[in-house]
Amino acid sequence: MDTTQFNKTVIDDFRANNGVVGGPMAGMPLLILTNTGAKTGKQRENPLAYIMDGERYIIIASFAGNANHPPWYHNLVANPEVSVEVGGEQFSARAEVLAEPERSRLYAAVAEKMPIFSEYQNKTTRTIPVIALLRV
Repeated sequence: MDTTQFNKTVIDDFRANNGVVGGPMAGMPLLILTNTGAKTGKQRENPLAYIMDGERYIIIASFAGNANHPPWYHNLVANPEVSVEVGGEQFSARAEVLAEPERSRLYAAVAEKMPIFSEYQNKTTRTIPVIALLRV
């Protein structure tokens, strides 16, 4: 299954079950990030794992450890005003790509809760971005 079909399946499951999904993402805290395409201007939805840091939702642009950043990351940098769905709630947020040392601290916090993120970092030589989403 390609990424687009996988994401659609997860999003449909998420919305049908108030944010709870099965399959490979079962048990992970998930949100749906909706952002605007940098080139197309179209709305794009992606299911992403997150942790909370105070009032901020922390997400990781891991792309499963691929050599490049995920497409949604480039869209988010170009257009940081986003929409976030968590459970049955939807709200507007502003995305901020975090700098060091905060990036490393929060990446470690995510990897501690979800060890797959350690595997992703080990698969790539790029520095995987960490993004904070703050409700507006």
